[in-house]
Amino acid sequence: METISTAKAFGGTQGVYRHASEQTKTEMTFSVFVPPHAPGASLPVVWYLSGLTCTHANVTEKGEFRAACAELGLIFVAPDTSPRGGAVPDDPADAYDFGLGAGFYVDATQAPFATHYKMWSYVTQELPALIGAHFPADLARQSIMGHSMGGHGALTIGLRHPDRFRAVSAFAPIVAPGQVPWGQKALAGYLGEEGASWRQHDAVALIEDGARVPALLVDQGGADPFLTEQLKPELLQAACEKAGIALTLNLRVGYDHSYYFISTFMAEHLRWHAERLRD
Repeated sequence: METISTAKAFGGTQGVYRHASEQTKTEMTFSVFVPPHAPGASLPVVWYLSGLTCTHANVTEKGEFRAACAELGLIFVAPDTSPRGGAVPDDPADAYDFGLGAGFYVDATQAPFATHYKMWSYVTQELPALIGAHFPADLARQSIMGHSMGGHGALTIGLRHPDRFRAVSAFAPIVAPGQVPWGQKALAGYLGEEGASWRQHDAVALIEDGARVPALLVDQGGADPFLTEQLKPELLQAACEKAGIALTLNLRVGYDHSYYFISTFMAEHLRWHAERLRD
């Protein structure tokens, strides 16, 4: 693992790191904030998955999470959203919603993406092992959150690993990718024809098929331009009501899809996570 940069913030350390990934067969960059802590202490970990077109840098620079993480004693990890490099295939039409920056947190099975686009295994297996080996992380206390495409990733990973993640939350998530244009394009391109593999990467479908967590927290901007066509939080609300999952769905009047929205409510999410990450 290579250290790209470190800086002191709120008494802790904000770092950016790079390593050669076995899953993606590329170099991968990620950021980690470690709050101030006693020597030898092990700290809970919050994973943050970013959205379309983003890298680790978007939340690291704009998310305004460090003050709350320092106060609450939380390690904050932000991976990239897809593999990158000259050998990594991109969308043939150079679109923003597929290919580079848009890995959708799945393990692709379709050519030419199957070789490198292994974001599910990278986020759920490889990177946690690296974090556990190099940082004071208590991997028995993990939670996960994300934004937009990353909200989709956080919901699906949390629903499929309920014993690993004590809390799951999202900002403006794609809750039912199998029913909206962003998700239909990505799932078809990475996984092939619609079927069981799609349902394994669709939060609403997972809940319909029996996946359960005790509670979910979702914040959605009421002025989000993607709300009606791509996000459809009402589908998640209906699925959770039917399944008996305690969903807190906050519709934030006047807020959009940007990091102005995310940073406004980031501390609330982190406090919600911290309550569930206590020993």
